[in-house]
Amino acid sequence: MDNLAFDDATLEEVRGFNRKLDRMPRFGMQYRPLARPLQLLMRLSQAGADRRLARAGIHAEERRVSAGGVRVRILRPAGGKVRALVLDIHGGGWVFGNARMNDRLNAAMIKACDVAVVSVNYRLALDTPLQGLMDDCLAAARWLLEDGLPEYAGLPLFVVGESAGGHLAAATLLRLQAWPALARRIVGAVLYYGVYDFSGTPSVRRAGPDTLVLDGPGLLPSLHALTPGLDEVGRQQAPLSPLYGALQGMPPAILFACQRDPLHDDTITMAARWRAAIGDDGAELHLLPEAPHGIIHFPLRMAQLVTARSHAWIRARIDAAQDAALFY
Repeated sequence: MDNLAFDDATLEEVRGFNRKLDRMPRFGMQYRPLARPLQLLMRLSQAGADRRLARAGIHAEERRVSAGGVRVRILRPAGGKVRALVLDIHGGGWVFGNARMNDRLNAAMIKACDVAVVSVNYRLALDTPLQGLMDDCLAAARWLLEDGLPEYAGLPLFVVGESAGGHLAAATLLRLQAWPALARRIVGAVLYYGVYDFSGTPSVRRAGPDTLVLDGPGLLPSLHALTPGLDEVGRQQAPLSPLYGALQGMPPAILFACQRDPLHDDTITMAARWRAAIGDDGAELHLLPEAPHGIIHFPLRMAQLVTARSHAWIRARIDAAQDAALFY
């Protein structure tokens, strides 16, 4: 593992935050009936998001990009050079969330890496089978890679996903291998604590009531509820479970797993298979000590250090892509 180093004060801050999380509800199947009202509350809380971004020097727009109605949110610097594109896929357990929920993280990435970000407003599994969510992300990726933004034609592209978005990002990368010319434009993937095995990795299967953020005992039943009619073998088929896919055509990746996250085996095993497929330097893995699921959204120094590492990794990959283009 290529673990980041954290000082004692940073680790103690996370432990203190975990003690607060321990007193809070865990999210799981029991909250699924609340997903619609929570989604409405989230949208109300996002009022004025575009104006806030404009004050930070970022222009936002939303666009429909496919015949099926897939919508994306495009964030770009109001001035300055764009060196690469990022396809962002938000989390939310497949049943909650939208592209705007990552505005803060995406704005920081734009400032740090000189990129434009396209975030997918995929349909949610409340009304749509999981395949529909995967199809939406693939449609958005193909649109972007086929120069859906002609002003950025030819720029390298990154795929970023967190939690459920990490699963959808990995599944999208696998499906894009059917279009090799498009897939070659993708120079990197940033994957935060995703789900890569719908049959349940060991850490999911042994998760108990002492988990943080996520309801441990409800994790495996949730994965089964999202994949009705499938047995364990069916749930292990790629791209539904990217862990079992042919990873030889994948781009280099940086992956983050959280020690206090019951999903951590997904990322650790995925990184090992990624390295086996494309080489030891093809997957950088960080296991974050004491960290709970969702760490990058929390007001913690560890979150800042994690996103700073992902930004540095993206910048290095952009430089390498540009050097390669100049050489050829």
